[in-house]
Amino acid sequence: MIAYFDVFSGISGDMTLGAFIDLGVPVDWLQKELSTLSGGFELKTQTVFKHHLKATDLLVQINGQDKSSRNYTDIRFMIEHCDLSDSVKQRSLAAFEKIALAESDIHGKNIETVHFHEIGGIDSIVDIVGSFLCAEYLGIKKVYASQIPLGSGFVTCSHGKIPVPVPATLAILKDIPVCSSDARTEIVTPTGAAIIATLADAFGAMPSMAVTKVGYGAGKRDTGASVPNLLRILLGHDSCHTTEQKYAVQKEKVMVVKTNIDDMSPELSGYLMETLFDNKALDVCFLPAGMKKNRPGTQVEVICQHLELDNIIRIILTQTSSIGVRYHECDRAFLQRQEALVGTRFGTLKAKKIINPDYSVRFVPEYEIVRNVAQQQNLPLKDVYNQILQDANPINADASGTVS
Repeated sequence: MIAYFDVFSGISGDMTLGAFIDLGVPVDWLQKELSTLSGGFELKTQTVFKHHLKATDLLVQINGQDKSSRNYTDIRFMIEHCDLSDSVKQRSLAAFEKIALAESDIHGKNIETVHFHEIGGIDSIVDIVGSFLCAEYLGIKKVYASQIPLGSGFVTCSHGKIPVPVPATLAILKDIPVCSSDARTEIVTPTGAAIIATLADAFGAMPSMAVTKVGYGAGKRDTGASVPNLLRILLGHDSCHTTEQKYAVQKEKVMVVKTNIDDMSPELSGYLMETLFDNKALDVCFLPAGMKKNRPGTQVEVICQHLELDNIIRIILTQTSSIGVRYHECDRAFLQRQEALVGTRFGTLKAKKIINPDYSVRFVPEYEIVRNVAQQQNLPLKDVYNQILQDANPINADASGTVS
């Protein structure tokens, strides 16, 4: 299961929890799980409509007087000693560490003693820990998010009036793609920034996915923006990596990145290709090119998903002598592939199960495996390859996993 956070109007802790509850996380279950962390609060939800879109508005109602100025050590102790899964604890601690590092740097204080003020209240603790509980409940294995829009203006906090985005939010979102918006107030809180910075594996365009559910979480502020104050979370499956597909020929949008190089040692090309594949490039090829001043050169062409574009560009500009790249979106059609185990005269080997356009199936052995067999048996590589193709008898053709 994957999730895409469509952060078109910012993100906060209550918006995140509200969207998760809208996706089907039971409020009673969440309340019970969070009670192992701390008592003295109650989760209240109501259905609201913003721009005629139905959403869940969550309120953490505090029962009694809450000590809202906890420091990082206090909160870490609470999380480490609560009765929650290790995964939820680790993510929660990571999120609070991001906040603590931001606050300590801004205020010039030791990370262990820095006070969180507004973020140290039980409601913010519930928002952060609860968000990771919800992700675990829904079985989300990977999270993608859009770029993060930021508000403008000023807000008043315990330190007085400060500009939006507040310094802690900016520090937490370092190296994460952000953009401006027409909102005239804070739309990304430090809590929301810490949650998405911890949860998301990548930021950018929506990945290719089969959407199964959509949840909306409502914000409470009038942002003055042209869009409703909502957070949308899309839940589904990776449409390129599911084991059951409606069509044998799959289609998707990908990015093609190109650059021409005529002043780099060819010895570096092999390392460049390995690095690109290690960083999720779908395909890499080197083509001979005639360059200016009649120099022979090489055109580097890389195919990647939208979410990997920035990283692929960074690698090319870092690992080569190129000072610029070209890129464009492209349509890609490909056959469905899965990992499978096949029986051969050389034993059980890993292969790719490929579904042809007519829905017939063929098995193709992995090069590295064929090479290892050829070396072990002291046989020509081409003979081993052909023998495996002839012998291949599926043992576990429906093994999970996808081969790029």
